[in-house]
Amino acid sequence: MENKQNKIIVVMVVISAFIFLAAIVALIFGDLLAATFDVIGIRIATLIVAFASFCSSTLFSLLILVHNKTVVKINDDTNRRAELFRELQFASSNYSIIEFMDRMLIYDESPRYVEKFVKKKLLDFHMLESSIKEEDVYENPDDFTYLSIKIPFRVIEGKMISNITFTKLKFERDNQNFIFLSPPSLIETTTYLLYNEHTKRNNIIVNIIVPKECVFFDKKKLNIFSKIKMNITITSLLGVAVNGVSELFFTNPEQIEGDGTSTYRINSSNFLLYNTPTIKNLFESNE
Repeated sequence: MENKQNKIIVVMVVISAFIFLAAIVALIFGDLLAATFDVIGIRIATLIVAFASFCSSTLFSLLILVHNKTVVKINDDTNRRAELFRELQFASSNYSIIEFMDRMLIYDESPRYVEKFVKKKLLDFHMLESSIKEEDVYENPDDFTYLSIKIPFRVIEGKMISNITFTKLKFERDNQNFIFLSPPSLIETTTYLLYNEHTKRNNIIVNIIVPKECVFFDKKKLNIFSKIKMNITITSLLGVAVNGVSELFFTNPEQIEGDGTSTYRINSSNFLLYNTPTIKNLFESNE
């Protein structure tokens, strides 16, 4: 667009210069034209001068138009920068950072939820072991083990939590990695956020699906994990999302509770940001 405007200006300048020279020549030799062509010569000279005046006014108007477009572009750019600054300021003041704490629990997922979600082909709250195909879960749901992971957390900086989503889970044990991913049909796995009235703590619950022949978790023995790495997105109540990796480290052996729940004491944890806080489209996330 800018190149096109530059070409128009150059053409108008060349034409105007040509008409201006022709008008000067016509004025200088006006008497000669009058003597040669009588009254027609004066009319020709007047016509050339009038056309030169028209070209100059047109060029002036074009220059004003180009100037106005430049001013509009500058104003639009200024407004976009101001809007971006407001969004960055809002995001930097309304994000949330959490810390996982106390102990992690692993237990059988409630059959009621398996019936409600998995068998109805709704895996929004589940993650799949990396070797599993989503279609196999739908076709043969009884060939898999369904587990739930529950971890207490607290907000250490920022606002109240709206939701937390997972994209990847990695368990490490004896130099062996067990990787869980969100179903291919989903971008992220939604987690449950529960508040325990007795302990006065917030908890996050994510469900995982494991093949029955997998050695990831044996309910009859200790399954000692040294580390868990979680790719998570934390969204505050005001719609500001933070994406990062949370790591939990376990140095103490597992404990099996009376109801079969496996308990892992969290020795330490850290959270690494992937990018700066961003504002989510809340309307799209609710659809």
